[in-house]
Amino acid sequence: MEQKQKSELTKQIILDESFKLFYENGFKTTSIDKIMKATNLTKGAFYYHYKSKKELGLDVIGSKIQKRVYDGMITPLYQDGNALEILEITFSGRLKSFSLFDKQHGCPMNNFINEIADEEEAYQMALKRIIEEWKAALTHIIERGKKEKVINTLYSTDAISIYLISAFEGIRGIRKLYNDDDILDDYILGLNSYLKQLKA
Repeated sequence: MEQKQKSELTKQIILDESFKLFYENGFKTTSIDKIMKATNLTKGAFYYHYKSKKELGLDVIGSKIQKRVYDGMITPLYQDGNALEILEITFSGRLKSFSLFDKQHGCPMNNFINEIADEEEAYQMALKRIIEEWKAALTHIIERGKKEKVINTLYSTDAISIYLISAFEGIRGIRKLYNDDDILDDYILGLNSYLKQLKA
């Protein structure tokens, strides 16, 4: 294997293991030493790729967390079809797809927001960028739904977008407190009722 490929593989290992540790244990309590122990790499390997834990955290947000949100909650909103049905399938389907681990540990992005977003502007900007792109995708599908006379034009697109994001992130956090999915089922019922109210 060429040196460049080895280097990229090493960086990916650090990134993957860091994301897992941050997700399971939190960003603040996960030290560089713990990351190196999990990867079986040296500190030299870490500092070859990252100047600091902060730089690593930003890379985790910009790659691992962003990809999760894009794949699960943004990309599906750009598909063709009935706008309200796509919203329902995207939000409820995503909740149903989570593993028990994901349900017990909540949303990685939300965890980062709650833990460190108020400490560093760089973290705020990286996390806000994901939220804004999610909001843009929702704006796209809601506006399309209005044009196609599926969604009532009397409702504010921005208000719908922020409400859907906030409610989804909220239930991800609340589910961490429970041992079963009853609360998720109630959320999905509430989501369906809300979307029906938006119908044109």
